Amino acid sequence: MAEYRLGLQLHGHTDDVRGICVCGDAGIATSSRDRTVKFWTRNPEKESEYVLSKTLAGHSSFVGPLAWIPPSDRFPEGGIVSGGMDTFVFLWDLQKGEVAETMKGHSSQVTGLAVDTNGDIISSSMDCTVRRWRNGNAIEVWEAHKVAVQTVLKLPTGELFTGSSDSTIKLWKGRTCLQTFSGHADTVRFLASMPGLGILSASHDSTVKLWALSGQPLLDMIGHSSLVYSVDAHSSGLIASGSEDRSLKIWKDGVCVQSIEHPGCIWDAKFLGNGDIVTACSDGTTRIWTADSNRFCSDEEIAAYTDLISQYTLSRKTVGGLKLMDLPGVEALQVPGNSDGQTLIVREGDNGVAYSWNSAELKWDKIGEVVDGPGEAAQGQVHDGVRYDFVFNVDIGDGEPIRKLPYNRSVADKWLLKENLPLTYRQQVVEFILQNSGQNNFVPDPSFRDPYTGANAYVPGQPSSSSNGNTPEPIFKHIPKSGMLSFETAQFDGILKKVAEFNSKLSSDSKQLSLSETEMSRLPAIVNVLKETSFYHTSKLADADMTLLVKILKSWPPQMMFPVIDFLRMFVLHPDGASLLLKTIETGNDILLETFRKAVASPVQPANLLTVLKAVTNLFGNSCLHQWLRTHCAEIIDSVSNCKSSFSKNAHLAYATLLLNYAVLSIESKEEQSQAQILSAALEIAEDDTQDFDSKYRALVAIGSLMLKGLVKSLALDLDVKSVASSAKSSMDQKIAEVGGDIESLTR
Repeated sequence: MAEYRLGLQLHGHTDDVRGICVCGDAGIATSSRDRTVKFWTRNPEKESEYVLSKTLAGHSSFVGPLAWIPPSDRFPEGGIVSGGMDTFVFLWDLQKGEVAETMKGHSSQVTGLAVDTNGDIISSSMDCTVRRWRNGNAIEVWEAHKVAVQTVLKLPTGELFTGSSDSTIKLWKGRTCLQTFSGHADTVRFLASMPGLGILSASHDSTVKLWALSGQPLLDMIGHSSLVYSVDAHSSGLIASGSEDRSLKIWKDGVCVQSIEHPGCIWDAKFLGNGDIVTACSDGTTRIWTADSNRFCSDEEIAAYTDLISQYTLSRKTVGGLKLMDLPGVEALQVPGNSDGQTLIVREGDNGVAYSWNSAELKWDKIGEVVDGPGEAAQGQVHDGVRYDFVFNVDIGDGEPIRKLPYNRSVADKWLLKENLPLTYRQQVVEFILQNSGQNNFVPDPSFRDPYTGANAYVPGQPSSSSNGNTPEPIFKHIPKSGMLSFETAQFDGILKKVAEFNSKLSSDSKQLSLSETEMSRLPAIVNVLKETSFYHTSKLADADMTLLVKILKSWPPQMMFPVIDFLRMFVLHPDGASLLLKTIETGNDILLETFRKAVASPVQPANLLTVLKAVTNLFGNSCLHQWLRTHCAEIIDSVSNCKSSFSKNAHLAYATLLLNYAVLSIESKEEQSQAQILSAALEIAEDDTQDFDSKYRALVAIGSLMLKGLVKSLALDLDVKSVASSAKSSMDQKIAEVGGDIESLTR
């Protein structure tokens, strides 16, 4: 078989390329984390090249699956179907570059799309459902799996398949499951047709499988070292798969015949009709690989790509758990050691090499090359019954077995490195720690050496030889969140003034809706109670106070509601206020739900939306209202999410705070379905680069808390939380970067 080489690189997306759709002979569509779909057509001046033709922008979060609608009277240039994390399915008129149909119904990320022979659009989602759409309306909806549906496949012969996070594939006739295919050990991420044989599945268990339509497994393709995100087949019998391991693998008769490394994970891989392969990479570039020498890119481009891969690989390579790029170069060997046996690890080319200082001969003796053992985690290992920060594998050569070189980095060293201070300060720091922790008689263990400098590694508290070997609990800076957040400050004078202004207007327009002087005079009295927060344990609110608020909230027009909702926001912070509200709800008068629905009803009044978000957020402070919050969780999050186009900056923060409180509540009550919805909504905020730091931070804390203490860690991994964490870690804001690190550590 001719070897595939780089043919073309398509630059245009500003973030991960997530999906590819081969649009017949018309071109190629790509989707991205940058929220756009791009359509590429052949360059009329050079048939082997593609140029950007259109950019389709409309999704509010990253775009994933795509499907092609061939040209017709309605769509002369064809149509593209796209699904996003924003839960929407869009049908685009390619000629106009506009959305022709908006399909709204999923409550979580859209994961898969297919177009039936009659033109119906079929979508799958993290919300566990499959939906069939006709003319923009859902005509069928069913729960296809008990957990997230990751992919949907419709064959020309009529069979419909779904793949799920439950590791199974299901064959459907209408809404009836005819058969369940079991065989994968983890999430089934993608399905594709293998004409004449059956279907292909790509899984998070790192394998690709070929199945007969009867459900019989025909072939296992084993070779990837991480999650497999995509698979596709060509009429020639070749199969292509893309993976988190950054490789495109090409298979023939179940054997990997070529592996092509990329500078990032491969989200999607598709064959073109001519046998070329298109890959979607997390570096934001779409690449076309070809076995036809007439379509190879120039030698200069291939050399540049080879250099890119080399640099990327070098930047990620570790030796014994240490980043290769962080090791000193061979020039460090020009500096004499401090003591006999001092150990030093230096970077030699693409390897780390260990040396020991020989005091007698005043030279560095080479010990051997530092290597990572297969499948070993280099950090936090046990050696001879003792746990060390690092245990390096050293190959001393001459046919000798691999030797273990243990090493503990002291608290002082870790702090100095974190603060970018010289390690020569170690003695002062250690003495400070010992003096202030009552360990004045501590004698440092001299047996361990810093592999960078060879200096003694101090281990305050006890010699490392007495370690019990137990794995220490990981320490997170910002997760899990405990307790509830609330909005406790208010401009009471401004609230009362606005209520009085609106009441005066109503008095002149409609006496029936306005408050009497007695009722108006009661509001300042309530404010006096609410202001005295230190007396909440003894102060009281009356039934009449609640009745007054109910009257206003029920009768006043929407454009005048916001100061009263703001009043309610503060009212529920008082224990009596929360109890009175619950008592009213339990009588069948759910003024809270009624007010919420008015505030989010179209046309949305931004002031109402902001105040009701804050009011609902403040409900979490009193446990008596937790059941109400749990009961209405799905409706609240769905309704607010649909209003995001009306959000102000403060509303974004209020929404993120609401989600964080809901995360804490759902963890306490172990409600997996609610956790999944909260996670999806929080990820959408975390993905949004336009969010302010505080909103993004709270969303990230919600995500991390749900992963650490909730029931949705595997779902978060399916939703590509690793990329979210990686992006957060590079933030200019320290808190976001730190919580990004917390989340990233949970993905390992």
